[in-house]
Amino acid sequence: VQLQASGGGLVQPGGSLRLSCAASGRTFSNNYAMGWFRQAPGKEREFVAAFRWSLNRGYVADSVKGRFTISRDAAKNTVFLQMNSLQAEDTAVYYCTARASWTVDYTNARHYDNWGQGTQVTVSS
Repeated sequence: VQLQASGGGLVQPGGSLRLSCAASGRTFSNNYAMGWFRQAPGKEREFVAAFRWSLNRGYVADSVKGRFTISRDAAKNTVFLQMNSLQAEDTAVYYCTARASWTVDYTNARHYDNWGQGTQVTVSS
């Protein structure tokens, strides 16, 4: 499966961005997962959000809860990450990811085998 991410950029603190990730190619079963991780310079890749296709339900990391929301357009095999009240510590490369079936350990990057190219998000005044 191919993942195409878009929507990153430069934004001032307190601003908003919406990332998109479109999946194409091999079709997953209905129980797949799509989501986002991010990686800042010198830091490990960390979980941001995941979407469970079969339940139409999103999950976000505690660090972004209340500011970030994950959603989908099922017809387009696309997930969105709406990021509000952005802070300097949100600056990172954001990676879209997917796996063929849901896992309870969805915050662990090792369980995902499909990754997009990454999109840079920079929060700075």
